[in-house]
Amino acid sequence: MANKGLAEEEFDTDPFTQFDRWFREHLQTGVHDAEAAAFGSGFAGGRISVRMILLKDYDENGFVFYTNYNSRKGIQLISNPHGSLLFYWPESARQIRIEGIAEKVSDEESDEYFTSRPRESRISAWASEQSEVIPDRNFLLKKFEHYKDLFSGREVPRPDYWGGFRLIPDWFEFWQQSDFRLHDRLTYSINKDVWVMKRLAP
Repeated sequence: MANKGLAEEEFDTDPFTQFDRWFREHLQTGVHDAEAAAFGSGFAGGRISVRMILLKDYDENGFVFYTNYNSRKGIQLISNPHGSLLFYWPESARQIRIEGIAEKVSDEESDEYFTSRPRESRISAWASEQSEVIPDRNFLLKKFEHYKDLFSGREVPRPDYWGGFRLIPDWFEFWQQSDFRLHDRLTYSINKDVWVMKRLAP
């Protein structure tokens, strides 16, 4: 994909505003699951895991996703709060990397989002002990039916082990593919509450 490259003066001084600009432009392409991103986390000992997550909210305070707190990534983030996000959008030949510290969102935020989910997805949060070994798929389906019957005729409450994390960034990289592998890489890092932009070689 040919392009004229990125110019610093065309970028906002606030990386959250710049993210919002690129994210909205990407949404206009009509792609499915535009909010999908790779999320990396690690145990305190250093072993790293990466998986796809769905971004559910973002603002100047950070980037929010939801999970089982007892899952692999939940346990990792509780013991080692450093995390990273990667959005890759081949349709626009762009990617955004975000690094920072993750913290749990409030119970009120988790409750609000949980209530907005389809009923079957709420039941699944009870049925699945995320990341735990299970004997077969039938075991999972039986647990789903158990909780479906248990909550029949009433609201499905949020399990206390299920909720959101907010990644609070201290570093961003905006990457744009360019000709001859001379890609553009513009980064933001926080310094005394001020975002500093730098260009990296591809």
